[in-house]
Amino acid sequence: MNSVKAKELQQIQYAAMQPITMFSILDNQGNVKPGAAAPELTNEQLRELMRRMVITRIWDQRAVSLGRQGRLGFYAPVSGQEAAMIGSQFALAKDDFILPGYRDIPELIWHGMPPHMAFLYSKGHQQGGQFPADFHGLMPQIIIGAQIVQAAGVAMGLKKRGRKNIAITYTGDGGSSQGDFYEGMNFAGVFKLPVIFFVQNNGYAISVPREKQTAAATLAQKAIAAGIAGVQIDGMDALAVYQAVTDARERALRGEGPTLIEAVNYRFGPHSLSGDDPTRYRSNEEKDEWEHKDPLPRLRKYLQRLGIWSEEDETKAIDEGKTMVNDAIKKAESVEKMTIPGLIDTLFAVTPEYYQEQAAEFAKQEG
Repeated sequence: MNSVKAKELQQIQYAAMQPITMFSILDNQGNVKPGAAAPELTNEQLRELMRRMVITRIWDQRAVSLGRQGRLGFYAPVSGQEAAMIGSQFALAKDDFILPGYRDIPELIWHGMPPHMAFLYSKGHQQGGQFPADFHGLMPQIIIGAQIVQAAGVAMGLKKRGRKNIAITYTGDGGSSQGDFYEGMNFAGVFKLPVIFFVQNNGYAISVPREKQTAAATLAQKAIAAGIAGVQIDGMDALAVYQAVTDARERALRGEGPTLIEAVNYRFGPHSLSGDDPTRYRSNEEKDEWEHKDPLPRLRKYLQRLGIWSEEDETKAIDEGKTMVNDAIKKAESVEKMTIPGLIDTLFAVTPEYYQEQAAEFAKQEG
């Protein structure tokens, strides 16, 4: 190997070992940081962003309560991650396509999924995945990382059809350790597809800390191997999230290819309501430190300084959240219970004869 190539290789290896500077706009007190600039959002847009985050926090608190009452099935809490979830979806167009993980219910709801379907999905009901025809998104993926390859496929379809839209897919830090993660990014990079890979790095893949998953200094620099753009952002800063996704979306629409975004944030609650106890692997000191970075007070203080958010606005948003949850669970629980024959009938456009026979046999047993 000649000296020039050896030097280039050394530079690449060195770059891959270095942490990427985190992008942020607001500090923990809601002030715009020196040298930073707030995104070009109107006062009404800022108020709407705050409103959605408050409603999402209320939704999560109520959903956790419903889950513990036995009225839901699987549920993954989201409190602490509202800035990453709501800030990213807020930067999308209605016809952009969302491919979520199982925690990414808020993005789907604010993208247009009827709220009661979120509870039907949690309950394992087949109607929880029967989205309206004009809704651009897939069901939350329960298989870790499987949505990454699917997102590359959707983005390929958008590109081939000449659509001026993008696909965005969400996963956690654990998902970035999956083979599908690399395969999806590599494929998207080769074809310069209009897709954003959004990793919510909350520090733990269930109970496994990030440092035991990868030796990479950051998850964002995993983009280097795929030859795509990579950026690490403060995932507790809604304005930074919005700006990063806006920039990545514009890059994709210009034909410049995908972006990997690592949003560093923290889930305040357990991984899910399926028996996880975060006190077994996270310290109280760690949680206290992250609670000082809570995305809601951070954005709230910023808006209050602008004079566009009040206690009355906060109370109204809280009431809206409670009403949304009450209406959604009431509607979900009024849906006819799923049956095995009914499930079989929805598997195919034309049900094969052997499945028809099984459905008939189950119908006898249930009757």
